[in-house]
Amino acid sequence: MRQFVKFGIVGGSGVLVNFVVFYLANKALENGLGLHANDVVAQLGSTRWNVRWYHVMSTLAFLLANTWNYQLNRSWTFRGVHARSWLRGFFPFLATGLLAFAVSLTCMTLLMNPTTPVGLPDSVFDDSTGLRTKSYWAQAISTFIAMPVNFIINKLWTFGKPRTVAKDQPNASL
Repeated sequence: MRQFVKFGIVGGSGVLVNFVVFYLANKALENGLGLHANDVVAQLGSTRWNVRWYHVMSTLAFLLANTWNYQLNRSWTFRGVHARSWLRGFFPFLATGLLAFAVSLTCMTLLMNPTTPVGLPDSVFDDSTGLRTKSYWAQAISTFIAMPVNFIINKLWTFGKPRTVAKDQPNASL
């Protein structure tokens, strides 16, 4: 339970990092380039699917927050379980994060798309103020949806005790 609470505190700080990076990237996009979060970056082949700026900003925010969370979890939450080097521990953490990020990005895409059943309504989220910015709310909601998946997999895989094979046990494989 103590690890769960610490993981939650670290996760909360990571959510803050995620939101700050997303916000700053959005402001740079709007003010520096004159673009909107929902503008298309690239079309995926000859399909109707697009990569939009909010996908790019969300990916950047995820990568920075994921690295932040890994270091804090390694040095505080799961302190003393350093059977791996920093990089060897980071890649399972990143892979776990990517699974949760896939869930998050899918949710965000559904929330940003007004034609889906869960799309955030343009009448409320009209981007007129910070609290009415649709991409901010979609980022927040999708991040919270992905949190439980992230904790469970990290607890069991990334920061779990490495399995060892006892030397005196016979090899079960033939």
